Amino acid sequence: VDPLSARELEVLHLIAGGASNEEIAEQLVIAVSTVKRHVSNILGKLAASNRTRAVTRAQTLGLL
Repeated sequence: VDPLSARELEVLHLIAGGASNEEIAEQLVIAVSTVKRHVSNILGKLAASNRTRAVTRAQTLGLL
């Protein structure tokens, strides 16, 4: 697994907490398009097909 950046880990923690892209963008003071890019990177790095599977995989790997 490629390591996640610090920002990707922040986004992942917010995803795990149930935050939407818009909520993540607001909390991190970034654009929604940037959140979407981070989510896409996270899914790719964790080989997950969706946000739920990414969280499950991250928990398995000890990232959460």
